[in-house]
Parts: sequence; structure tokens; C-alpha cells
Amino acid sequence: MKKVLILGSTGSIGINTLNVIRNFPEEFKITALTINTKIDLLEPQINEFNPETVVVKDERLGLELRKRISNKCQVLTGEQGLIEAASSLDYDIFVGAMVGFSGLAPALEAIKRGKIIALANKETLVVAGELITKMCKAYNARLIPIDSEHSAIYQCLEGENKNSVEKLILTASGGPFLNKKKSALSAVTVKEALSHPNWKMGNKITIDSASMMNKGLEIIEAHWLFEIEKDKIEVVIHPQSIVHSMVQFFDGSIKAQLGLPDMKLPIQYALTYPSRLANNYERTSLPKIGSLTFFSPDMEKFECLEIAYKVLDEGGTAPCVLNAANEVAVDKFLKGKIKFSSIPNLINTALDKIENHKSPDVETIFECDKKTRELVLTLG
Repeated sequence: MKKVLILGSTGSIGINTLNVIRNFPEEFKITALTINTKIDLLEPQINEFNPETVVVKDERLGLELRKRISNKCQVLTGEQGLIEAASSLDYDIFVGAMVGFSGLAPALEAIKRGKIIALANKETLVVAGELITKMCKAYNARLIPIDSEHSAIYQCLEGENKNSVEKLILTASGGPFLNKKKSALSAVTVKEALSHPNWKMGNKITIDSASMMNKGLEIIEAHWLFEIEKDKIEVVIHPQSIVHSMVQFFDGSIKAQLGLPDMKLPIQYALTYPSRLANNYERTSLPKIGSLTFFSPDMEKFECLEIAYKVLDEGGTAPCVLNAANEVAVDKFLKGKIKFSSIPNLINTALDKIENHKSPDVETIFECDKKTRELVLTLG
């Protein structure tokens, strides 16, 4: 039985991970669950899965939960609680499902222990890809992506010689604004931006999908995950979200992984790798789908894609700046403080103003993140 720690158990990935584990009670045991603030959602998870430890990042809410659940399990709080859980608890698989930069420090602790890292938190590789890949090799930790696109590529590369890869093809739905003109983006509402046509996700990642920053982050993530240069990473728009990504080889052959837009599939693959376990999820019916379409993205409209390619060229702490600036800008948009079209503008301003440090260590990455957030908070 594999013991699992879920970092971010009340978000969409965390909930889907628990849905997968619920189907395989003989295969998995929950060791720990961590959250930011949603203790009302965490409490029934505790009652069902009986973790030994839970962590609540918000210390005040952590204290409240501790009173509620009496002696059911250990309750840790704060950033230090997340790090303590990752660095000292007994688990085999670390599921990185917490959105944003806050998932980095616990992931580093899991890597140091040589754990299996089932990674949904793309920001971890974006801000510290060079460091993470080096550490995984040094500590013999295995990184398995949960993102549907990177899971697809991971599956397509199984049994293949990676030296024969000509390019990776990341698919993108295009989000809710696929058919809008660039000039109309300044007037879109938060509600419109949160109306994704295919996927049900948290607010931050849904806004990233609308701006296509989500795909920009995935380009950087793919570069580090698969050790491939940016010129060999292509993005194509695929509105149906059935082909999750593809790999083209030197002989011209293309392998693709297909499935319905259901995050339980890549999550289960990561948890059960290298095995595949039978399940009762809805099956993909190609006759029912009828047709699949593909076309190139409008790089002028979706500026965040172009910014991501530029940042990957610059390297160093530029991806850290990109990520921090985007997180703050998205939060500002969700709170009605800026227009949707201002998101790439704030990111570019931060990239211009924050110094880029090459081959950064952990301390430099954290300092860069802090400076970027402080700057973007002052921008309108």
C-alpha cells in the first residue's frame, strides 16, 4: 500500500486525487492533507480518510480546526507546518496540488527525501526548474507530472528513445476568449474569464487559461521536465480538449494521448505508475466526438504565450519574476482592480524592472519572488 501526502487537498486537483484514491482503498493510504484556509472542506476529508496529520497554512484557522477535531489527528499550521510535513512524515508519494509559489518549499523537502513527486503545481518547475531537476537527480527522486498535457507527453515517451524526439506539441483549448478579438479583451468581466468551456478548475488556473499564461507556464515546465529546448516545444489550439498533447519523432511519426477532459486520468496514472489500474470512468467515444480540430495560436492576442517563450530564453530568475508577477496580476484582476488586458502589461513591467540572476540558489529565488510581488502590488 502506497502512503500519500496531498499538498492542497481542497483544491480541484486535491479533490480529484481523493476521488481516485477512494476508488482504490487497497492501494493507497492518506498520510497527510494540507490546505490554505478551507477547514470546512478539510474536516469531512479528515473524517473519511483518517490522515495522521493535517496542515492548515492559515495559523488562526489551524487553531480553530484543532479545537473542532479534538484528537482525531495531528494539526500543524503555517508555512513551517507545510515544510515539517514534507520533511518528516512517513509517505511514499508527494502530490503537489497547491496552486502557486507556496508549493515550492515543501516540494524541495520531498525531493531531498527521494520521494515520488506527483506534480500538478507547475509553478514549482517554472520558478526553480534548473534547481529542481538537479536535485531530483542528486536525491534520486522521481518527478511524474499530473498536468494533463505533461502527463500525455510522459506517456507518449514511455518506451521511446528521448534522443529521437523532434518536438513536443502542447495542446490548448484556447479558453473562453478563443474567438474574441484582442481589442475586446480590455472589457471582459471576471465572470466571463472564469467560464472555461471544457475544464472545471480553480480561479487562478482558470484565469491563466483565459490569458493562455497557463500554456506559457507549461512551455517552461516542459523544458525542464523533458530536458528539451524551447524551439522544440510547439503550442497548438485544440478546442475539444481530447488530444492532451503529442510527441513528434525524427521519422515524422506523431504519438498522441487522448481522453476526455477529466483530471482523474492523469492523476491516476501518476499515482499508479508504472502500472495501469482498471476504473469505471467515462470512456472516450470517437464517433460521438465526431471531429478534432487544430490550429496555431494568435500570439499577438495571447501575449502571455510570447512572454513565456522570451522568459525561457532569458533563464535565471526571469521565470520566477514571470510567475510572481502573474500571480499578483491575476489576483488584482479577480478583485476588480485591473483589466484583464493589463495582466501581460504588469508582467512585462516586472521583467523590465527586476534584476535577473543566473543559476539562482533557493534563497535568491525566494528573494526574487518577494521583490516582484512587492513591485506588482504598486502597479495599476
